[in-house]
Amino acid sequence: MKIMVIGSGGREHAICWTLAKSPSVTEIVCVPGNGGTAAESKCRNLDPAACAYLDGVSGTDIYPAIARHEGCTMAVVGPEDPLAAGVADELWNAGVPTVGPKSKGAALEASKDVAKQFMHAHRVACATSETFTDAEAARAYIKTHGAPIVVKADGLAAGKGVVVAATEADALNAVDEFMGKETLGAAGKKLVIEEYLQGVEISVLAAVSVTPESAKAGKACIVPFVTARDHKRLLDGAKGPNTGGMGAVAPVSDVTPEQMSAFDERILKPTLAGMIAENMDYRGFIFFGLMLTADGPKLLEYNVRLGDPETQAVLPLMDFDFAELCRAITNGTLKDFPCTWKPGFVCAPVAVSGGYPHAYKKGLPLRVTEKAKNAPDVKIFIAGAKTAENDGTGLVTSGGRVLAVSAYGETFEQARRAAYETMAGITFTDMFFRTDIGLPGAAESGAL
Repeated sequence: MKIMVIGSGGREHAICWTLAKSPSVTEIVCVPGNGGTAAESKCRNLDPAACAYLDGVSGTDIYPAIARHEGCTMAVVGPEDPLAAGVADELWNAGVPTVGPKSKGAALEASKDVAKQFMHAHRVACATSETFTDAEAARAYIKTHGAPIVVKADGLAAGKGVVVAATEADALNAVDEFMGKETLGAAGKKLVIEEYLQGVEISVLAAVSVTPESAKAGKACIVPFVTARDHKRLLDGAKGPNTGGMGAVAPVSDVTPEQMSAFDERILKPTLAGMIAENMDYRGFIFFGLMLTADGPKLLEYNVRLGDPETQAVLPLMDFDFAELCRAITNGTLKDFPCTWKPGFVCAPVAVSGGYPHAYKKGLPLRVTEKAKNAPDVKIFIAGAKTAENDGTGLVTSGGRVLAVSAYGETFEQARRAAYETMAGITFTDMFFRTDIGLPGAAESGAL
């Protein structure tokens, strides 16, 4: 099996690394990939700009063209942007089985308004909310309801479209920034304003295989993975600005069976029923961002792909063939697929460039000691780093989140110790990371 993986982040490195373990996989074409996938077994990066056969081909049309030219028999889509643009529709139309929802399902992440309408229509437990296209109406709603309150840009905004406003002034300022100054462009022209939920966050990634045909056959399903927790705040103690993710752990030991049973009944099952009722073709992954409140788990958001950096913590715990899981997602046999998980824990702190999530430098040499490279039960997943152009072997930074150190242990403390011991062997100028990933007090509370 030759697989095309679309994306260039740490999530995609983890996907490629896990797929490469399968004996059924012969090669993985990473489009465009990064400095980590470039060195991974069975993997080959492909830059569309360097392909002569793509001359005159643009947008999402490049992916079916690459799949045909390379002879790929499956595609796995990592990021949300190409899914929202309909890349899964195009790949399926070209005869390439694809792990990633078609555009109707992808709208559950591409539009917060669409997601909230879906949640309310299908009785998914979530925060109450209203949607606004008029700034004055949004301001009036905030003044009526007060703070804390959450203001969300409707469209995709690379993690920058959510403001958890502690004061009414903060919420009103968010409206001014998003709708008045248009700091997020089109993504902020429509706003979802919702109630602030108090509790602790967790993430549940899951595999999905839903089509009208599988629904009629009783085979449509959502299969949840082990629980995970992302740490979005920049600084220790869950302080500082929100980021794309400063680290993740899996599984989450403070989640009770009762809470997971409530998640299944109040969120997962209604989501599946909604997908079936709306005739979605959703074959891929879904991310449930949850708040564990005093009233039970409530859904904060859907992501229509694997989370980042949760993927780097969850995939190393898989005790099954990931490529075969992907095949089961696409061919409608997921409901019968045996998902088994390793006992133990993964801790995956993230190293970022100095200045992130704001301005930061690129092109900084990334050095990893031999001890860190060869640490047992540890994998360094590259995100924002590429192969150095001067020698073609070393890496230089190319993004804000540079890498995650994913360490497995029989106990969480073993995993955490291994992760940070390995992190000590990694250096680049102004490198920064949180030191408390997974510790009590490190998890975010309140709303996303």
